[in-house]
Amino acid sequence: MDAPTSPPPVVVPRWVQLVMLPLAVLGLYTAARAAGDVLLVFTIAGVFALILSPLVGLGQRRLRLPRALAVVAVFLGFFSTLAGAGFLLATPVADQARAFERDVPDLVDEANLALLDVQAFFDRNGVDVEIAAQGETALSTLQERVLRGSGEIVALTGELLRRLVEVGFYLILVIVVCVYMLVYAPRIGALVRSLMPAGDGTPADDYPTRVQRAVFDYVRGQLLFSLIMGSSAGAGLWIMGSLGIFPEGRTYALAFGAWFGLMELVPYVGPLLGAIPALVVALFDDPLTAVWVGLFFTALQQLEGHVVAPQVFGLALRLNPLVVIFALLFGGEVYGFLGALLALPIAAVVRETVVYLRRHLVLEAWGTAPVVVGAAPPGPGAPSSTSPGPDQPSGPPPPTPPPGPDREDDTERLPSMRL
Repeated sequence: MDAPTSPPPVVVPRWVQLVMLPLAVLGLYTAARAAGDVLLVFTIAGVFALILSPLVGLGQRRLRLPRALAVVAVFLGFFSTLAGAGFLLATPVADQARAFERDVPDLVDEANLALLDVQAFFDRNGVDVEIAAQGETALSTLQERVLRGSGEIVALTGELLRRLVEVGFYLILVIVVCVYMLVYAPRIGALVRSLMPAGDGTPADDYPTRVQRAVFDYVRGQLLFSLIMGSSAGAGLWIMGSLGIFPEGRTYALAFGAWFGLMELVPYVGPLLGAIPALVVALFDDPLTAVWVGLFFTALQQLEGHVVAPQVFGLALRLNPLVVIFALLFGGEVYGFLGALLALPIAAVVRETVVYLRRHLVLEAWGTAPVVVGAAPPGPGAPSSTSPGPDQPSGPPPPTPPPGPDREDDTERLPSMRL
């Protein structure tokens, strides 16, 4: 079977490069600024649609379901999976949270004893510093707040309630738009194919398929990254607990690891938020223990930034680490937290777009003859425009007779060929 032949690339004329492309970029920028939250909603919905689209196609092929029913089945399976994962993690995490709540008084007592030892050391050496009373008051206050926070729900203020209603409205809108995108995905894909240069007909050279695969690879890389970092944090704290450096690390290793892995989904502040529970518990135990735990998370973050993240996302997205950093910073600057969250999948889509257009577009060069697509270069034996043909005599051309009185100069009747 012959390999598929790629169609000739599309030539972009010079006047399009000079006029239309700058106007198109300016128009897209103006429209994006005017759209505001609408563009953000459709971008989030589009990313989720690209993530779930392979599952919808699988339901259509394997289960012979209509597309609308396959979309409903995928959403039901998605939310059921989230609920099941939450249920599986809820029991051990809740048990460790209740154990921590029971251990808070003992941890506070141990911290108070440590403060008394420090106060006795100062008193023996004539250092006039009173830290025991202030420390006991601070620890008692912290104990009350921890216990009260673990058993009560913070009252919602009017501003918080308004924010929750607004977020809920946008969440429902994202789900609705995502459902419509999945239902009409074949039509959207056909429209995109009609706007982009044609490929060779294979999935590897089909633009919508390439974009869908790029976003799916991002999700796979992000989940693998969170799993690696959460497992590393839990295993490291368990080892520290087994060695006696941080005894509570062995007891709450699962809860700490699950929390750290979940927070890795949050750009920028994710590692910091993931380390806070372990640092708080270590601070109750001993300030020196908190220092060791802080050093552990610092080393883990360095390992994450220099080894794990470049390897995982570099292989998943095929992007340079500098491009990944720029995308995260740019997305956070434009849309804050959501922008940073969407930066990498959008960067993956942009990469696939650039690769596809470089393969199927040719920019007409400036200062040269127009590009003729599909014209084969003359072979070694082909006659050139300057060589004589078979019917032309060889030798020097005959001299041109000077214009006489009865013959006009031919140059006066020839039109000018200069552009």
